[in-house]
Amino acid sequence: MINSRKTRITLFSAFIFLFFSAFSVAQAEDAKGGLFVNLTTDDTWAATKAIMFAHQKVLKTGHKPVAIWLNVRGIYLADKKRASHVHGLMREKNLSVQDMLVAFMKDGGIVIACGACSKAAGLNKDDFIDGIQMGNPELVNGLLFDPAVKTLAW
Repeated sequence: MINSRKTRITLFSAFIFLFFSAFSVAQAEDAKGGLFVNLTTDDTWAATKAIMFAHQKVLKTGHKPVAIWLNVRGIYLADKKRASHVHGLMREKNLSVQDMLVAFMKDGGIVIACGACSKAAGLNKDDFIDGIQMGNPELVNGLLFDPAVKTLAW
């Protein structure tokens, strides 16, 4: 029998701690953070690997948000006038880089074009495939510095 008030308070405190600890672990297992892919190359082999990973292995497994930031030469990947070479597994499916980006966005992915890089390349929003968002500090920093979002450079 529990007589002392101090023992009852200690047991009650331990119960509350264990209850909320279990709740927090369950919540953490349910929550899947997002991914921010910094894609700086227009090499289509590397780019298709990055897009496929972000789409098939991250977005489609329930992680959100998932964003691909096209910057430096990566912005050329979204140029609708620029044909892309199709590599490896994508050749069998006859998917271009632009097709892959469109499918990624259709499934809820975010594709951002660096504004300064676009300007340096002589490109603007009208040159890009539909759905591309032009980057701005609020959009990019909001994803990049979100503690639930990991960053991957490709």
